[in-house]
Amino acid sequence: MATVVSLGGKRKSPSLEPLLALCTDDMGRVDREIVARMRSPVALIPELANHLVGAGGKRMRPLLTVAAARLCGYSEDTDRHIKLATCVEFIHSATLLHDDVVDVSALRRGKPTANTVYGDKASVLVGDFLFTRAFELMVEVGSLDILGVLSNASSTIAEGEVLQLVSQRDISTPESTYLEIIKAKTAKLFAAAAEVGAMVAGRNGPERVGLQSFGMNLGIAFQLVDDALDYSGREAKLGKSVGDDFREGKITLPVILAFLRGGAADREFWKRTIEKLDQKPEDLEQAQKLIERHGALSDTLERARHYGAMARDALGLFPGTPLKAALLEAVDFAIDRAH
Repeated sequence: MATVVSLGGKRKSPSLEPLLALCTDDMGRVDREIVARMRSPVALIPELANHLVGAGGKRMRPLLTVAAARLCGYSEDTDRHIKLATCVEFIHSATLLHDDVVDVSALRRGKPTANTVYGDKASVLVGDFLFTRAFELMVEVGSLDILGVLSNASSTIAEGEVLQLVSQRDISTPESTYLEIIKAKTAKLFAAAAEVGAMVAGRNGPERVGLQSFGMNLGIAFQLVDDALDYSGREAKLGKSVGDDFREGKITLPVILAFLRGGAADREFWKRTIEKLDQKPEDLEQAQKLIERHGALSDTLERARHYGAMARDALGLFPGTPLKAALLEAVDFAIDRAH
């Protein structure tokens, strides 16, 4: 029998670079708009805002907006798509500032969080400032329909935050509630970011629906991988402390599955560490072992691949172009972070 030898070498990891390269001019304009809109005579506002917004990251959400607009043939000699992308980034940044206060997080993108450096009150208030800047941008774009999509996304994100708060440390939380939380907290803004890109290009039919679906499913996949990485990833890749979700008693899919599949002793462990937050130094390692033993990590990633496939299918109506290929690779990038 012949032996097949692979000549492919090491597998090339999916990347956002092709999408960033195709949108480099637009994203440069978005960065400049962000800096301009963070200005304020109150010095603490741009200082604190830049601590988060200027800390790096791929800016996936505003990238989705400009990419969706270009995919739909946007060619106006205006900055409406730039303002929308900036608006999306400000909504995201505002929610991060508020999240880190609620979660008492110490690390974000490998740096101390704004609340750690500047305090909770300043972080909440600058988050409010970024929200107001976002709504100013929406008004400037001059579309009530777009305003409706982004304002609805903002209220849905807030509802998701509250739902997560009331579900926190409740180990009996069902998977359906968890999915409702991540759809609201994370995926809704991905969906809106892509949808308004189609809308600003004047595509309010199937293209708008397809891009909304693409963003929603990409966002769900992205969050599922994030939640898996919290129990398996490295801080450099994750951008926060590994085990933060565990230490905060946050209910994520790996924990839900491990709890449901475990025996009495396992369930008592989860009740003690998550519901009562009675944790010992060695408990994170034990949690990781239980999650691995019950296949909770692999099944979380399998669900992420499922939503990734639906995101790819949602772009099926668009013709094959380098931009479409780069968006498809962005889905692979979101999922491949787990490896």
